[in-house]
Amino acid sequence: MFSRYKFDAVIHFAAESQVDRSIVGPKDFIETNVNGTFNLLDAALTFWKQNDCPQDFRFVHISTDEVYGSLGPDGYFTEKTAYDPSSPYSASKAASDHLVKAYFRTYGLPTIITNCSNNFGPYQFPEKLIPLMILNIVEEKPLPVYGDGQNVRDWLYVKDHCEAILTVLEKGTAGDTYNIGGNSEYRNIDIVHLLCDLLDRRLKRPAGASRELVTFVKDRPGHDRRYAIDATKIRHELGWKPRHNFKEAIQETFDWYLGHMEWVESVRSGEYLKWIERNYGNRQLDYLAADKCRQTRTYS
Repeated sequence: MFSRYKFDAVIHFAAESQVDRSIVGPKDFIETNVNGTFNLLDAALTFWKQNDCPQDFRFVHISTDEVYGSLGPDGYFTEKTAYDPSSPYSASKAASDHLVKAYFRTYGLPTIITNCSNNFGPYQFPEKLIPLMILNIVEEKPLPVYGDGQNVRDWLYVKDHCEAILTVLEKGTAGDTYNIGGNSEYRNIDIVHLLCDLLDRRLKRPAGASRELVTFVKDRPGHDRRYAIDATKIRHELGWKPRHNFKEAIQETFDWYLGHMEWVESVRSGEYLKWIERNYGNRQLDYLAADKCRQTRTYS
């Protein structure tokens, strides 16, 4: 594929990303996140050398704040925070980050790593916390919350994340890492309650009705307590900061899902895979299997 085209950048988004599935089946995460990243790096390096090693070429690797492990009640992850992954998912992403850094240091391939906080927004698969809760609230199904619901995540709207990645691609320094965060820390239970209250109003249900659906379930093994990103570097060096207000973005998100239930059903049924096959044939992209989404009852 690389030999068929001329281009000046690779942006590597592809990953298995659902923590629950990494605990049950870690092999897929090693194959996709570690071996897959190696394959892309190797192909990119060959392409780069064949084109006389242009220094404006970029290999941008999209990673996660989960590689840093868990924070206590205070403090933030910076680009200098030591890696301490807790799950097979975060370990596989940490390994891929190290490969990217090694290809820069060993071969000179102009790579950049971004470590982002939890994304949300349109087109997110229903196995993730926010779309799962939106859809279960709409369908009046139980809302599974791990442990005591006090785990804290920093939330980043997908449109802000895309703008950050474009900024890194255009302005970032080869060999550097940039943390990307939304400056929106919330406990999981607060996210669930917020969605309940907003959707009750939107669906004209009695106030508090959806909160009755909250069901606390056994905590996930190795469940990190808190993530929080310090995005000072990307703000000061590259001029990026999130533009979207969290509560406005969350309303835009559930409006999107309510208006695209046909897409949701295509994911649940596996129909979307037929679209991929029609459009890509044997050049299948690395998408999640639909049955995994149907079977998922908890979230990342």
